Amino acid sequence: MSQDAVEEGEKLVEQERKSWVIDIRPLKVVAYRRMWVGNGLSFFGFQFTSVAVPVEMYSITHSSAWVGLLGVAGLVPLLVFGLWGGAAADVVDRRKLLLASSTLAWLGTLGFLVQALLHVNSGWLLLALTAVQSAGFAISSPTRQAIIPRIVSARLVPAANTLAYTTSTAGGVLGPLAAGLIFALASTGAGVTVAYLVDALLFSISLWATWKLPPILPVEHEPGEAKPTAGLRGIAVGLRFLVTQPVLLLSFAVDIIAMVFAMPRALFPEVAADRFGGDWAVGWLFSAIAIGSVIGGLTSGWIGRVKRQGLALVIAVVAWGVAIGLSGLAHSLWLMVLLLAVGGAADLVSAVYRQSILQVYAPDRLRGRLQGVFTVVVAGGPRLGDVRAGTTADLTSTTTSWAGGGFAAAGLAVVLAVAFPALLRYRPPEPPAADTGDGTNR
Repeated sequence: MSQDAVEEGEKLVEQERKSWVIDIRPLKVVAYRRMWVGNGLSFFGFQFTSVAVPVEMYSITHSSAWVGLLGVAGLVPLLVFGLWGGAAADVVDRRKLLLASSTLAWLGTLGFLVQALLHVNSGWLLLALTAVQSAGFAISSPTRQAIIPRIVSARLVPAANTLAYTTSTAGGVLGPLAAGLIFALASTGAGVTVAYLVDALLFSISLWATWKLPPILPVEHEPGEAKPTAGLRGIAVGLRFLVTQPVLLLSFAVDIIAMVFAMPRALFPEVAADRFGGDWAVGWLFSAIAIGSVIGGLTSGWIGRVKRQGLALVIAVVAWGVAIGLSGLAHSLWLMVLLLAVGGAADLVSAVYRQSILQVYAPDRLRGRLQGVFTVVVAGGPRLGDVRAGTTADLTSTTTSWAGGGFAAAGLAVVLAVAFPALLRYRPPEPPAADTGDGTNR
């Protein structure tokens, strides 16, 4: 980290907070603030694409199974590049790696825009461009998350993660609503073109914010330890550490359960068309979970004070599954939006604890590699959920796929936590006395 960032961190003073309002102290660190702004803009823009791609796919194929295949197209690059990107983040300047991988994702967005302008109307091309975007995200995500504990202290990691998730989900509210408005006012073809254009423009601003970050060089490896690499050997070192940590394994497992069984995203276009009569409803469905996450984030001042973080994680996952299950039974759009929002608030809590547990648990020399595994799990789970939801809906019904998956996720999370109680017992370690909460011990 640059000397300027260190000196700025020295100006912060740790104070015990009792407020329920979101903790904004990490924003006093310029490096974190720049990354926070860039991430917020890019995620807001990406929401236009995340709505436009399944809408365009459904308009071309008229099949939720094809929409679900977008999950496969995104998953394969995640499996390959997520692990490699995490390993690379431990051996190179994380800022440079973040910039390069973000550029790759930006090129994927430009590809979506070009094919829309040319009216290609190819489901296969949408799958290919989704894979390109996913490869860029797979590398950038573990790199970005591995940077956070280098620029804020351990005491502020939950607050930094909460700020990041809240801002991202705020974009998840406004982006889909704006995209839904576009589709309500324009034809599908014109709507997807405008959506891709907005994403490309905002992503450009995010690249500038990444460029302004200070260098984040890798830490020195321990004496006698083999020099870390970005190849298979480096990945294997991270995986060997992971398999010896039951708390981390269980936190990954409950997230997989939550996303694979209870993510109804692939069903939104079909439900909007069949149950609520038009594309105008699709923006509300895509934004509902994010609405709840934003509300949860804005009232998240308590999150950093919870000591039983493992138990809180399990409770949040169960709440997510139950809320999603109930929403799948709703035949009123506003009731469905409300229940999805409740699930979104629970999802924010679980996401903050999952990320914070990993960032505090993992040593910096392995943090990138473990974040790579985390990226595969967190981003791959919803994509597998897309495949499960779309396929199950085609074989049964949207209600069975949606509601049944939510209730199954809640039940399986309880069973896993009871069978393997290490996660329920987890408490974060007390920070050392030298950790003032401002990053000066870093």
